Amino acid sequence: MQRRKFLRTAGIGGGAVVAASTLAAPAIAQSMPELKWRLASSFPKSLDTLYGAGEIFAKYIQEMTDNRFQIRVFASGEIVPGLQVLDAVQNGTVEMGHTAGTYYFGKEPALAIDTALPFGTNARQQEAWIRWGGGKELLNDLYKEYNCYNLPCGNTGAQMGGWFRKEIKTMDDLKGLKFRIAGIAGLVAAKLGCVPQQIAGGDIYPALEKGTIDAAEWVGPYDDQKLGFNKIAPYYMYPGWWEGGPQTTALIGLNKWNELPANYKRIVEAASAYAQTWMVSKYDAENPKALRELVAGGTKLVQWPTPLMEAAFNASTELYAELSTKSPKFKKVYDNWRPFRNEEVLWFRVAEGSFDTFMARMSAANKL
Repeated sequence: MQRRKFLRTAGIGGGAVVAASTLAAPAIAQSMPELKWRLASSFPKSLDTLYGAGEIFAKYIQEMTDNRFQIRVFASGEIVPGLQVLDAVQNGTVEMGHTAGTYYFGKEPALAIDTALPFGTNARQQEAWIRWGGGKELLNDLYKEYNCYNLPCGNTGAQMGGWFRKEIKTMDDLKGLKFRIAGIAGLVAAKLGCVPQQIAGGDIYPALEKGTIDAAEWVGPYDDQKLGFNKIAPYYMYPGWWEGGPQTTALIGLNKWNELPANYKRIVEAASAYAQTWMVSKYDAENPKALRELVAGGTKLVQWPTPLMEAAFNASTELYAELSTKSPKFKKVYDNWRPFRNEEVLWFRVAEGSFDTFMARMSAANKL
């Protein structure tokens, strides 16, 4: 009798616990605000990885908040041109953007370090600096001046070195060359004799086709094949020494970031970290096939001559000394970033570099 009474009581108690847990989830969800933001991307929809990282970022946030925090992504040109995303976030036209800091080096050269410097870090080294080397704090302070909060939100990995109508063999081949090259790398290209042109991704092909520019760099085989540069310029140089691990960035209006509940902030941070991994891994998966197809279609793959690489390296070092003299903000970030990069390169020489070099030798010998 007592046992049956206990079971009945336990059953009631268990049901109450189940009911309480059933009610708790909606109660928690209801305490989360409903937000609808707009995100302006610097990238065209045709580039499903660069543009797609913004969509992945937004989708992650929407699902993690049970659709209470929705972010609508707009491609380059739909709200503002691709190179005006920072301005749109700064002045409140949109709540956030997905872009690259180097596009705005004209405002402040230090913003370029958020993306990549010529002969800088690879993708893993850049993220290590951001998360463990003081980069996050330095860049947050920098972006505050533009009413923005920034988070790393993607990386392409080492890029290719551009498309040229004629093979580049010597420094003379660069003189007067109208070259689409983005951000601070254009200043290095100018030192080498080029006439740099900063053009948003979706506008490069028409400029190349019309002859407004003589050569162009973008990302790598997967994107470049989509954009069709191989139809006009047959020589594909490598590597892209100006962007060894360029990072894209999520910019959020500073007041909008500060207004977010703590749990939303953590979700946004997690979404940006996911987009970061998603982008670089997708490029690594897609680029080999695209490169094979380009070469099979007649693209001429050409490595940058060592003397030109050395000249570009020396020009880059010279430029950083000049910028450090002119911009205290650049000097502050660069003086933190440079020794971190140097230590990373030393470490990668020991393990990653030696392993990669051996595997490359086995690949060249058809032993893989």
